[in-house]
Parts: sequence; C-alpha cells; structure tokens
Amino acid sequence: MKEPSFSTHKERTSIRTLFEIFMVSTKLGLTSFGGPIAHLGYFHEEYVRRRKWLDEKSYADLVALCQFLPGPASSQVGIGIGVIHSGVLGGIVSFLGFTLPSVIALITLALLMKGMNIETAGWIHGLKLVAVAIVAHAIVGMSQNLTPDLKRKAIALMALVVTLLWQTTYTQIGIILVSAFMGYLIYQKHRDHHQSNTHFPISRRFAMMCLSLFFVLLILLPILREVTSIQWIAMFDHFYRSGSLVFGGGHVVLPLLEREFVPSGWVSQEAFLAGYGATQAVPGPLFTFAAYLGTVMYGWVGGILATIFIFLPAFLLILGTLPFWNHLRRHPKVKGAMMGVNAAVVGILISAFYQPIWTSTILKPTDFAFVSILFSMLAFWKLPPWFIVVVGAVGGRLLAFLSV
Repeated sequence: MKEPSFSTHKERTSIRTLFEIFMVSTKLGLTSFGGPIAHLGYFHEEYVRRRKWLDEKSYADLVALCQFLPGPASSQVGIGIGVIHSGVLGGIVSFLGFTLPSVIALITLALLMKGMNIETAGWIHGLKLVAVAIVAHAIVGMSQNLTPDLKRKAIALMALVVTLLWQTTYTQIGIILVSAFMGYLIYQKHRDHHQSNTHFPISRRFAMMCLSLFFVLLILLPILREVTSIQWIAMFDHFYRSGSLVFGGGHVVLPLLEREFVPSGWVSQEAFLAGYGATQAVPGPLFTFAAYLGTVMYGWVGGILATIFIFLPAFLLILGTLPFWNHLRRHPKVKGAMMGVNAAVVGILISAFYQPIWTSTILKPTDFAFVSILFSMLAFWKLPPWFIVVVGAVGGRLLAFLSV
C-alpha cells in the first residue's frame, strides 16, 4: 500500500478506505488485552510498523496529545489515527471497530448477571479479587513513570491524603486543578527539544465547535439534572462528567463512577466491583465498563447510551484540539502543568485502591493470599490479563466451595 503524504494529506471518505479502517481497528479491538499502555503498543505495531499510516514521530506526537487530554488515552489515539488517515469519518469508524467487541461482551455479561441474579456467586468474588491485582499492578507501573522525583511524589501523596479524607467528585476536580498549578510553578522551565509538525485534516472552525460543545454540555447537564426529574438526563450527566474529568485512563475512572452510582443506589457495590473485574477479561478500552453499568441499570439500551455518554467527551476533546496541538505542545509551562496532574493521578489511584476496592474485597487471609498469587502471575510471570481473569473466576469459586 502506498504510504500517504502527511504534508499534503487530504480527507478521504471512500467506502473502501473506511471499511479497511474498520476491519483493522476491529481486529485490534478483539485482540488488544492489557490496558491502555498495551493498546498503544498494539497500535504502534499495526499502524506505524506494518501499515505505515503515520511515521514514528507523528505517532509519538499523537500519543503525547492524548496523554495531555482527560479521557481514555488509547481510544483517543485510535480516533486520531483514523482522523489522520481518513478525516472525521475515519476517526468514528476507527473508534467503533476498537470499542464494539468489548461493549458487546460486557452488555451480554450484565444481562446474564441481571437475569440470573448471580452477583454473590463465588466466581464473582474471584473477579473482584482480580480487580485488586489489576489496580495494584497499575499503581506500580504508573508510579514509576509519573512520580520519578520527590516533588511529584509529594504531589501524589497530597492527592492520596485529600481524596481519602474528603471523598467527593468535586474533591478530585479540585486536586487536579491544584496539582496542575503546582506543576506549572515547579516545572515551567521543562524543555523538550524534539519537535515536529503533524497535519490533521480538521478545520479550526470545526475544532472550536467541538470544544464549545464539550464545555456547554459539561456546564449544562448538571443544571438540567437538577431542574428535571428525567433519569436519562441524570445518567447522561453522570457518565459525561466522569468521561470529562479523568486523567490517567480507565483505572482512574473507577472512583468517579463508583461515587456516582453506588451510594445513590443505581448499582450495588457487589455488581459494580464484579463488573470491573470482568472488564479485565475483555480486550479494548476500559471505559467500556460504562456499557456494563448502563445495562445493569436500564438493559441493553442503557448500555449503548452509557457507552456513548462516557466516550463523547473524548471525541469532542480530540477533534477539538488536534488542529491546535502543534502550537500548544511547544509551551513548556503547559507541559509542566500536566506533569503535576499526572503525579496527582497516582495518588488518586492509590486512594481508589484502598476505598472501595480493598476494603470491600479483602475480607480474610485467603483473599489476600489469592490476590498475591494473581498479582505475581501478572507482574512477575507476565501472563496475559485474560488468563488472570479466568484463574480469578475459577479460584473464587473454589474458595467459596472450601469455605462452606
């Protein structure tokens, strides 16, 4: 296949091109296990090395942009690659292919659990133990990358203490803002000498429309939720706000979603943690956990709408910032602010690891022993996450049988 020219790239929307994007992204959606960092590796192998849809530096720039934005970084990278290759429609098709496999699997699982009332089964507790191991592994990896020095470790510690003592959605928003300001002050002289330009076939006018819609919805939805009694608007607000305010990917969305839906009784804590564990068994983005939650609340229609609601901010942000990224990323002060935010993400993740995951899952010594085995299989023996999930489900059933 002829390599496209990035300096003269024009938007292509032919059926053949879109079908090719859909097939490639669907293959990745069916096989990309391991979370957002692993997804970026799959993307690099398929899109850069094999198909040469963009070069190494362009891919690195796109990844940097998506790490800068809130939302699911790997999904936003996939959308961006689709946009570069075939415009806005290419981005939509790329997203659908990468996301649909896990959405279908999680909707099916939620319907099964809802219809059979198996939330308290032993294998469900095993999936909750898997969630403990997965999040613990994420904490280790992210802390090494995002808090390499004492200043960022201090920011992470502040985020941990504050979010444990004041557990509200607005606390997390405040921590992110304060951490961004601290990073701005501390790391404003940070320099990156490796620069390049990437062409994105989106007009600045369209980009501004997307950004405007992002902020209008973020402000308007909470108001509409308060003045109306329509449950769908409340659900839209909960998922949209969670998708808008998450830095660090799918693992960090856990505390936001838990505090939105569990205390209010929309979803039981058993069902919530069981679904989060089951999400590790499927490939694709972790944000598709929303499909499971929506289905638990309102059936398969709720699952589809929840998926749209939580991913909409990611779409609006990536489409709204692509044309401006070449200019924005040259400012070291902006990068410094994001270094502070990324450090805070580590503290928020540790807080979520303790409450609600650890406190509601590790109930006896056998639970801790089994989680230690699962963590070792994942972190030291490098076994694939889907295998860890299978072992967790089977082990949870055996633990329940032995405790009878």
